[in-house]
Amino acid sequence: MAPKPDSQSVNTATPADASSQFSMDPVFHILKVTPYSFLRPPRLRLKFPSLSLPSPMTVFSLILLTYFMVVSGIVYDVIVEPPGIGSTQDPATGSVRPVVFLPGRVNGQYIIEGLSSGFMFVLGGIGIVLLDLALDKNRARSIKVYYASTGISFIVIAYVMSTLFIRIKIPGYLR
Repeated sequence: MAPKPDSQSVNTATPADASSQFSMDPVFHILKVTPYSFLRPPRLRLKFPSLSLPSPMTVFSLILLTYFMVVSGIVYDVIVEPPGIGSTQDPATGSVRPVVFLPGRVNGQYIIEGLSSGFMFVLGGIGIVLLDLALDKNRARSIKVYYASTGISFIVIAYVMSTLFIRIKIPGYLR
């Protein structure tokens, strides 16, 4: 147990502290007290800003947009600055034709290639979300069938198109 403070030591320290507080320079005292003798602080009625949470759909949209930008290769596009679309010369006719996919390079892409691949990944993700919505017991049967069929078709389209993109990018892949 801690010892109790001695009452004499407390009383002897108080007058010394009190005299040191009031023994300041008179010029400093004038500078400290005089402006506040006629100036009054304004009465502000400030309210704290109320921030409400965003709706779940807003959060989902922002996450989906971020996912699209990441899988599309926006960081790669900003750093490397590839062209939007490529071109090759047709050996038979000599005319220049546009090329969307950068052939033969797995770690390189044109901007349109990245965006189209990212769109297919997002389409597959939305298909999975629609399949999840189709499992809700509180929805009507026709809505559940619509969600399920749309979700399955989105997933199939995304898979087939992504496989096609890989086959265009890397000739002879999966054969």
